[in-house]
Amino acid sequence: MKFLKTLTLIAFFASFSFGFGQEISEHAIGLRMGDSDGFGAEISYQKSISRYNRLEVDLGWRDNKNYNAFKLAGIYQWVLPLDGNFNWYYGVGGGLGNVDIDFDDDNDGLFIFGAGDIGIEYNFDIPLLISLDFRPEIGLIGYDGFSDNFDFDIALGIRYQF
Repeated sequence: MKFLKTLTLIAFFASFSFGFGQEISEHAIGLRMGDSDGFGAEISYQKSISRYNRLEVDLGWRDNKNYNAFKLAGIYQWVLPLDGNFNWYYGVGGGLGNVDIDFDDDNDGLFIFGAGDIGIEYNFDIPLLISLDFRPEIGLIGYDGFSDNFDFDIALGIRYQF
């Protein structure tokens, strides 16, 4: 948890050294696909909060050989321009989900997690946004395998902007 706080502070102060360019889209909706151990797909929605801040909400499904899980995540993001149509972003948030363990019916159920987020995106001249991000997640409450677990969630996103 200290790592996420340190990363957020570093990124916050680093953001003042960049000149701001284009604004982020008011809305974007699409898919975020990937995971650290298995396959995951999320329906992803981004809503602009201010000129360089947005809220991302993802509803997804995770699957591997031992479990199936549904997750709802919310991430507050700071978006900073790099060069041209490239942006980088970082954020903090959390979520909740429900897990179905294949080999242990007694421990199925709700879990709550905290998350950070850092990524890069390309904003095409057409209303299309492609991103690659890294979302470390740490389980806080719930099923033992999720409540004390640290997950490195890496995903590719593609979103329509409007």
